[in-house]
Amino acid sequence: MSPRTTKPHEIVERALEMSTADGCVVIADEESSANLRWAGNALTTNGVTRGRTLTVIATVDGAEGTASGVVSRSAVTAADLEPLVRAAEAAARGAGPAEDAQPLVEGTPTSPDFTDAPAETGSAVFADFAPALGEAFARARAGGRELYGFANHEMTSTYVGTSTGLRLRHDQPNGTLELNAKSPDRTRSAWAGRSTRDFKDVDPAVMDAELAQRLVWAQRRTELPAGRYETLLPPTAVADLLIYQLWSSAARDAAEGRTVFSKPGGGTRVGEKLSSLPLTLRSDPHEPGLESAPFVIAHSSGDDASVFDNGLPITATDWVRDGKLDRLVTTRHSAGLTGLPVAPGAGNLILDGGGGRSLEEMVAGTASGLLLTCLWYIREVDPATLLLTGLTRDGVYRVENGEVVGEVNNFRFNESPVDLLSRASEAGRSEKTLPREWGDWFTRASMPALRVPDFNMSSVSKGV
Repeated sequence: MSPRTTKPHEIVERALEMSTADGCVVIADEESSANLRWAGNALTTNGVTRGRTLTVIATVDGAEGTASGVVSRSAVTAADLEPLVRAAEAAARGAGPAEDAQPLVEGTPTSPDFTDAPAETGSAVFADFAPALGEAFARARAGGRELYGFANHEMTSTYVGTSTGLRLRHDQPNGTLELNAKSPDRTRSAWAGRSTRDFKDVDPAVMDAELAQRLVWAQRRTELPAGRYETLLPPTAVADLLIYQLWSSAARDAAEGRTVFSKPGGGTRVGEKLSSLPLTLRSDPHEPGLESAPFVIAHSSGDDASVFDNGLPITATDWVRDGKLDRLVTTRHSAGLTGLPVAPGAGNLILDGGGGRSLEEMVAGTASGLLLTCLWYIREVDPATLLLTGLTRDGVYRVENGEVVGEVNNFRFNESPVDLLSRASEAGRSEKTLPREWGDWFTRASMPALRVPDFNMSSVSKGV
């Protein structure tokens, strides 16, 4: 049995057959990727990769409770399979009772394609995109600018089998496109990014035109001091902030008084008003264009996930509904501890703000303020308030009387996304976007631009 000739569902079945533990979960992730990279208006590299990772989760019942052991390995061969299963069992037997122990999930229907070959990507995914990119290179060259960037497409077929009879499979395409335009002297830079499932809905010509406009704006530059400014946060920046908020919304942490969602005196802030705007922050595994796994895939346990929940259905969830905190992320275990509904985290995030204006229309309605391109190097300062710090990047533009009048220096910011929701005065039209900071981990997002009357630019940054 080689990792390339054995079908993923077969390796899952064999691992389950070998298990002597009281319970067993096997996850096979079959991965393929294709990429293009370019610099100075010319392709530089391209490549295709394939790989498989097998995770075995063994559970062992004892007098004091159920223990779990988790072992993951890549490129598992026939000789490796039994040692992998035994290692997971040994880890379980050597561990104490798992705090998050629950009966393994039962009753979910078998995926009809569980025994099918994995989905794969390859260079063909760029069949239409690559020629369009070449045309963008020509336009950029003629316009006196240089394009840099990369396009990456991944396909992961995940097979989950359990000793309780689950046989589930999910195919997850994931594409990202990042494009930088620079002036020939490299003093001006602009960035745009897109997420895509198949590279059929991204147009490098549109992105190049957007970047060309930003480079023109940057021809006039002024310096501004630190301070609070009316600021337009584009969808990519809003996504980066709210993804971090989602990652910080584990119910147990909140109930134990450790997060911004902890209620003074005990409990959580579920039910509290977070924004005067009719904002709804939600996840839905069936959201068109942002589809994600409709069941839990947990390779390890943590505050917001449990290996015992593998296969648990994920349904549409409103984290914030009409401005009120409606749900926190729970496993079955943490739901029991906190008394909150079971609400597993999902693989996408959508903010609906009820607004109809595009970012360009919001700029036209701005008397005086700043327009950001994106954020990066975001770090947490204080979990109790979810205060984050980070930098602006690739263009901060000054808006006066509804028009962009030039570029200003970059800033370090200090803001809490929860606090920003309470102070935002306008949400634009939601659109699919690529988070700049978290794009390596979380790409499926739809966000509006937000207008914040007093965004805190805490200091001037000399970064690009």
